[in-house]
Amino acid sequence: MPRLGLARVLSKWGLCSRTVAAQWIRAGRVAVDGRIVRDPEAPQRGLDLWISIDGIPQQRARRQVLMLHKKRGVVVSRSDERGRPTVFADIPQEPWLAPIGRLDRASSGLLLFSNDPIWSQRLLDPAGHLPKTYRVQIRPPLAAEALHHIATASVLDGRPCLPMEVRAVACGGKTQWLEFVLQEGRNRQIRRLLEAQGVEVLRLIRIAFGSVILGDLAPGSWRWLSEAEITALESMGNDELRKTYDT
Repeated sequence: MPRLGLARVLSKWGLCSRTVAAQWIRAGRVAVDGRIVRDPEAPQRGLDLWISIDGIPQQRARRQVLMLHKKRGVVVSRSDERGRPTVFADIPQEPWLAPIGRLDRASSGLLLFSNDPIWSQRLLDPAGHLPKTYRVQIRPPLAAEALHHIATASVLDGRPCLPMEVRAVACGGKTQWLEFVLQEGRNRQIRRLLEAQGVEVLRLIRIAFGSVILGDLAPGSWRWLSEAEITALESMGNDELRKTYDT
């Protein structure tokens, strides 16, 4: 079993970010098996440890998953060096949460957060083939042949994209609405594929992540996923997604 640094263990337990964990450890607030540890990278064997913070015993946090309708123009970051608004201004500050994947600043729609980074990473693993659905408004419209090419023969950075579903859902003369269903989340994937076709992306909205649907949740609003929704989300992936802490 690989050894993990103590700061990483606290993060994987869902107690805080690795940066905050390192601060706590250096301040002498964290003890392992009753002994204060001041090195954030002090190796620990696995995750089955007895840890206390400020003398208070800790345990892995119960998994919680939050859904936010990310607003357009908001950055997916805890802070921004240019002073732009971030998604963390729109969600609760407790418990500690981290985004599951990203949406770029110009995009909007469904963004999930969780306090369980191991589980979150498994949801993002392309091997799980967990679909993400987007509605995209472009100008000018694309022909059916171009949509078929994007869906079946796309290449980015010299590497083929996984097959995707691409279909037209509405056309308003000079503009067209498309629906994309992706099995992976490569950097600005939809925008880059459409720009390569010579069209302008006017709006890009994520409307579903696996079985979780954005629905009528207003921009800037959030809600907690139910246990049933979390279970359904897990069941859409492969067997690895159904495991929790197996290391």
